[in-house]
Amino acid sequence: MPATPTGRTTHDARTAAAAGPVPCRVVVCRDCCCGSPKVSGVDHEAQTARLRAQVPMRVSACLDVCEHANVIVVQPSAEGRAAGARPVWLGLVNDPDATEDIAAWVRAGGPGVAPRPDILDLYAITPPRRRPAS
Repeated sequence: MPATPTGRTTHDARTAAAAGPVPCRVVVCRDCCCGSPKVSGVDHEAQTARLRAQVPMRVSACLDVCEHANVIVVQPSAEGRAAGARPVWLGLVNDPDATEDIAAWVRAGGPGVAPRPDILDLYAITPPRRRPAS
């Protein structure tokens, strides 16, 4: 099959175009600390269900920042990545209002597309460094 200018085969390019633009997505940590009774006073199931009902979301195993439980990572859309956006890590997301603020930002386009609400600056954390290959 012939390749397109991007190096994809014609079939790959048609498949990507048919799938449409890649949306902004949310990753919710739900492993050893996040989503567990270790973080008391939070309805973890309601938080996950609320996000899942509003935005593209997946649940992850431990993201290795347990001291910031509950952790949510907002991944930019294809448009956001093209604008230079990187994933935004948010920690201590233990308040239903913060969950709603994240969902509203994602629906508006998320990183690189819509400005992050100032209130979410309070939750921004630095992601763990990638471990070197052994």
